Amino acid sequence: MSDKPKDEEEDQDKAAVTLPGTVEKVIPPIHPSLPEKAEISVEGADELYREIRVENTLSDERGNEVGLKPGAEVDVTIEADADATKSKNEPDEKAKT
Repeated sequence: MSDKPKDEEEDQDKAAVTLPGTVEKVIPPIHPSLPEKAEISVEGADELYREIRVENTLSDERGNEVGLKPGAEVDVTIEADADATKSKNEPDEKAKT
């Protein structure tokens, strides 16, 4: 059995890319019951799809709730299970039809 935690073993079965980003602005909620949003500009994304908005609620190493500040440098990770990916050399199934 491996010394690695189960979560680390599961991560090995995933394909991932991490892109740098910057918090452009923090958007206050339109209603007090809704969460604040952080708008993040993702470097390397196409111009029209560069900005993403996510809930501005994170946890620090002690479990305290924190939020991102404008100008903060962040990493955006996109992760997929191995069975949700294909080799770049494989023909596209949809293109065959």
